[in-house]
Amino acid sequence: MNSTIKDMIERRSIRKFKPDAVPKEIIDEIIKAGLYAASGRNKQGAIIIAVTDKKLRDKLMVMNREIGGWGEDFDPFYGAPVVLVVLGDKSVPTYIYDGSLVMGNLMLAAHSLGVGSCWIHRAKQEFESEEGKAILKELGIEGDFEGIGHCVIGYPDEEKAVIPRSENRVFYK
Repeated sequence: MNSTIKDMIERRSIRKFKPDAVPKEIIDEIIKAGLYAASGRNKQGAIIIAVTDKKLRDKLMVMNREIGGWGEDFDPFYGAPVVLVVLGDKSVPTYIYDGSLVMGNLMLAAHSLGVGSCWIHRAKQEFESEEGKAILKELGIEGDFEGIGHCVIGYPDEEKAVIPRSENRVFYK
């Protein structure tokens, strides 16, 4: 089996991370893989916000937790030190699909480099809020973007087994 397919089969969502920082070079390599995801008509309308600043990471975490309705003791980012926020340019008709492909590439690239990842939802609601719009403005991001997801990354503090796939999901004729 080639290494790409092996990574696809073995990658698992991590929900417990070590606090160790991920080196910028590794983050950059993961992001590069995300930016090379396929996109409709090659519009490349998805953007990534690489959040390594703990203050902003924690602000997003609180926003996400409040949207999810969890208590103050819950971290919906599972302790991951890095959050890669993927947003799609709403002027591109395929922005949701394109952003989803970016998310997939980010997670596979992270796994291939020994970094754990998990797709965390509620980015749409976060960046539709006034607080989220203010974050985009502060970062100099202009345009009409929708949050697709958060790809949280860090070093796993748990092991995950490969779970067999469900039967009867492929049909040939």
